[in-house]
Amino acid sequence: MREWKRTIDILPPVYLVVETKIDDGVFCRNQQPLYRCKNLWYVPDGSMYVYYTPTHWREIL
Repeated sequence: MREWKRTIDILPPVYLVVETKIDDGVFCRNQQPLYRCKNLWYVPDGSMYVYYTPTHWREIL
């Protein structure tokens, strides 16, 4: 499996669907595929964006 990258360190390319999660060091939650467009993160079909910023992402194999 690919390594998780922190969004504060590096962001994925725009419009690339990646696996994302929120990891606060205690719990991992909201793990799902999303893509980024500017400062918003969208579900893969583009029908809606999420109301949070993921803390981590990795490429989908």
